[in-house]
Amino acid sequence: MLDVQDLTLHYGNSQILYDISMQAKLGEVTCVMGTNGVGKTSLLRAISGTHARSGGAIKFDGKDVERAGAHKMAQLGVAYVPQGRDIFPLLTVRENLQTGFSCLPKSEHFIPDDIFELFPVLHEMSHRRGGDLSGGQQQQLAIARALITKPKLLLLDEPTEGIQPNIIQHIGKVISLLRDRGDMAIVLVEQYFDFAFELADQIVVLRRGRVIENARKGDVTREGVLSIVSV
Repeated sequence: MLDVQDLTLHYGNSQILYDISMQAKLGEVTCVMGTNGVGKTSLLRAISGTHARSGGAIKFDGKDVERAGAHKMAQLGVAYVPQGRDIFPLLTVRENLQTGFSCLPKSEHFIPDDIFELFPVLHEMSHRRGGDLSGGQQQQLAIARALITKPKLLLLDEPTEGIQPNIIQHIGKVISLLRDRGDMAIVLVEQYFDFAFELADQIVVLRRGRVIENARKGDVTREGVLSIVSV
């Protein structure tokens, strides 16, 4: 579903990513790991079109997306849940979800039942303002809003950051369910090692903006990956 080849990215004169190559397949979770500041978020921003890459190629669903921006990538089927969630605090839960309609045809402007099946709390709080939700509830809302767009590729940037353990567990179950449906690829950036390693099918480790490991989980050990992630 996603094929990244030799991707580079700059912020001004500073190069952040160097020749990144990776793939993400349907029905799998590709986990991108590494310490803070190695370029994980920048990689997701490049894939989603929210920050233009400097070089390299991105193929999505077998086609070169060239220099497509964020709106075009969303129309193609890429959904990005950024670090910090970016929900609309003054809109209700339902209105936040409805913002996902923007890249769908008018005939699909409705909230599918399975959204509330995945996240029952959002149904209970559908008329509450997004800013009144807890951090964990906002994270569920951000993921649900992304799913409204019916993505083929779901990009998740640190979905466990700053939320309580019971909601982390629930989000893990949701990611597993989405993977098992087999109709989307998931790229997960995550600092919580055990959470990421348990969900991973493919593991990509970055260090100083470069890929230093890209392997199937079955071909590596937990201790081996932890040792290179922790450096």
